[in-house]
Amino acid sequence: MSSDTFVCCRGLGEKTQPATESQGMSEKVQMRVHGSSELPTLIYLPGLHGNWSLIGGFRRALGNRARFVEISYPSTLTWSLDQHAAAVEIALAEYGVGEGWIIGESFGSLVLWAILRRNQFHIKGLVLAGGFVRHPFRWGARLAQRFCDDISFSILRRILFGYARVSRFRFRSSPETHAEIQQFIAGLNKSDLEAAKHRLHLVTQSDFCSIARQAQVPLYALSGLFDPVVPWLWVRPWMRRNCQALRDYRIIWRADHNVLGTAPKTAADQVWNWMNPNMSHSD
Repeated sequence: MSSDTFVCCRGLGEKTQPATESQGMSEKVQMRVHGSSELPTLIYLPGLHGNWSLIGGFRRALGNRARFVEISYPSTLTWSLDQHAAAVEIALAEYGVGEGWIIGESFGSLVLWAILRRNQFHIKGLVLAGGFVRHPFRWGARLAQRFCDDISFSILRRILFGYARVSRFRFRSSPETHAEIQQFIAGLNKSDLEAAKHRLHLVTQSDFCSIARQAQVPLYALSGLFDPVVPWLWVRPWMRRNCQALRDYRIIWRADHNVLGTAPKTAADQVWNWMNPNMSHSD
């Protein structure tokens, strides 16, 4: 199938907590597909922000080397990680995506582990981008959740717009990325904030250490040098000691927690090389 296809699928819940019509039309996983089905497939699971609005730079850097599948979570306040994983699987199945690599960004790495645990989708390889198995500082996630509880939505938007102004200089060589950041912030609403707080709660409760230890599929990880959100100084040593499936853990020196957005070309080239270890590094 050709590029830029958009589908929208209702996520089904776990057997013990099925999603119902009463949950509303917002309870859907959205999926956007770029590239031909003949290409290797890379599936993107977003972080706390929950959508594909900040992945444009990475997608453009990846180019036509792979079929790139972007996932957007609903603004749910009830789904577990297993329900997120089931909804992603259903969306992929309805579109006919039966196998592929999965790249989980930050919170998305937890959805990635849940998909691996469910063993319903044929995973060819896993990539963590600013991701983790069990957050090294759960108390930090709890503090962030309390901060979101205490701060008003209007103040939070002002803070984010300040970041957008700073990003004008940081992404001066990529006006598309700066425009996407502005559009993302301008489109934020209170339900988005509540959903992000719910995802933070899932972070504080999750522990996929046993799943990571048992993983059999190729596993890779990317982190930015400056990442106070998920510090790689704690994550990387644990993974090296405990994850037999870990093949490589790359630190990108000019990037931060949003490693796919702040170093899109380096990250895209690295992920592509991991997906194709026996091919040349050229496009």
